[in-house]
Amino acid sequence: MSILDKHKIIEKNATLLLVFSFLVVTIGGIVEIAPLFYLENTIEKVKGMRPYSPLELTGRDIYVREGCYVCHSQMIRPMRDEVERYGHYSLAAESMYDHPFQWGSKRTGPDLARVGGRYSDAWHVDHLTNPQAVVPESVMPKYGFLKDRMIEPTHIEQRLETDRMVGVPYTDEMIANAAADFKVQVDPFGDTEGLLQRYPGAQVRNFDGAPGISEMDALIAYLQMLGTLVDFSTFQPVASR
Repeated sequence: MSILDKHKIIEKNATLLLVFSFLVVTIGGIVEIAPLFYLENTIEKVKGMRPYSPLELTGRDIYVREGCYVCHSQMIRPMRDEVERYGHYSLAAESMYDHPFQWGSKRTGPDLARVGGRYSDAWHVDHLTNPQAVVPESVMPKYGFLKDRMIEPTHIEQRLETDRMVGVPYTDEMIANAAADFKVQVDPFGDTEGLLQRYPGAQVRNFDGAPGISEMDALIAYLQMLGTLVDFSTFQPVASR
């Protein structure tokens, strides 16, 4: 009896086909899952990664609230066309403090994993206010109203405490200074020493160019941070060290 004849027997017998399919899936699952039980951590620790500052975290919440993730992913795959267009492929560590993460494959607009520093604050203000004025073919809605929505760090301490409950390493000092850090990040003349010690690499300036702290400030602070924490000129994956 040939191999094809044996295969035909399995195809014609539903019960036998089900049993063999179950065995194949079971073996494959064990091979993929079992090694994870022997790893202390599945996320490589990468120098530079830190929790979001209070203003950046607020901006991220606005980003999620407005559904930006529906059209923009934050996951660059390790393929030549993506790396050449967007930059270094995404690392798991870059999303370790995200709840929820912003991975995905749906891209009506470009991936934003490395958008930080690519454009000026003024460009972001113009783009959010009237996307078609900057990118004529854009189908993005207008978000100019964010500049008129003033915000205060009323519940920012509780927001950080909530993230700490799910594993984000916010310290007691970070939580105690959350409101002050929120305000000083948009004040280039303020005392930012404590902010920068707690959140290295945090960018300090008036992001939307207008008085007060608006939702536009927070959102741009978040966007300008994306992809800037890891120095990829010195980064080496564990496997190549």
